[in-house]
Amino acid sequence: MARLQARPFVCRALLGFVCLSAPGLAVEVTVPSEPLSTPMGKTAELSCTYSTSVRDSFVLEWSFVQPGKPVSASHPILYFTNGHLYPTGSKAERASLLRNPPTGGVASLKLTDVRPSDTGTYLCQVNNPPDFYTNGLGLINLTVLVPPNRPLCSQSGTTSVGGSAALRCSSSEGAPKPVYNWVHLGSPTPSPDSMVQDEVSGQLILTNLSLTSSGTYRCVASNQMGSASCEITLSVTDSSEGRVAGTLIGVLLGVLLLSVAAFCLIRFQKERKKTPKETYGGSDLREDATAPGVSEQTSMRADYSKGLLERSPSASTLTAKSKLSMVV
Repeated sequence: MARLQARPFVCRALLGFVCLSAPGLAVEVTVPSEPLSTPMGKTAELSCTYSTSVRDSFVLEWSFVQPGKPVSASHPILYFTNGHLYPTGSKAERASLLRNPPTGGVASLKLTDVRPSDTGTYLCQVNNPPDFYTNGLGLINLTVLVPPNRPLCSQSGTTSVGGSAALRCSSSEGAPKPVYNWVHLGSPTPSPDSMVQDEVSGQLILTNLSLTSSGTYRCVASNQMGSASCEITLSVTDSSEGRVAGTLIGVLLGVLLLSVAAFCLIRFQKERKKTPKETYGGSDLREDATAPGVSEQTSMRADYSKGLLERSPSASTLTAKSKLSMVV
């Protein structure tokens, strides 16, 4: 237990005169010397006792300061003075005294439903004039225990054969700070010499990657309150296989383009055969065309000749006979 005690008043001789005075009473505050820890959501009891003669001027004050800040930056939680208790600040609804009134030498604080924001330093201060030879101050460090939340997994680096990659894992919550452990799921398992991990930072370095380095990796973040995990899949590629695959893809694309071109050419030829012959408009001049007048005369002559041919054979026969008679 830590104790803070005032030193007694010392009377000194001044200018040859001797001053005699009895030492005053000291306020002695006792608090735990070891830090306290309480799981999140539970009730924390911060023990604080004192020894002094309680008078009407007795004052008890509890205050709080966040981690990393000086005591002068503390803000009050509750007061007890003139026989009354006055909770104050953001913790007023959850803070109370184990004994009220705290006039029997016990000034312990009870804080319910603790949260991560309750982690910090608590100050128990007793003032009781005329016992003013000390501040009667005790300091208690409280840590609220929080299980790690689900971490975030990420990767960086060159994931080809012979390269190096870094896997990272981090939880945004967790008190005390979680430690990290990486494991490779499935088989085959990469060589242990090619894996170096840092349990504090959560980083896994993979060197001299091979095809066996591919697979799923799990990161587990854990502390005394629990654990959480995340997974990430690493794919290691072989550059030579990539070149072969690229060549094969190029050949297939070339064959595909040639096939499309041949198909289009055959379709064009078929469509061309189905297209009707070209016709001429009324204004087009053809080699076998005739003028309108000539066409009409020719048509009339043809009709006349046809009429002659269609005459009866008896008429022509009689004419021939009459000519023969006259000759005789």
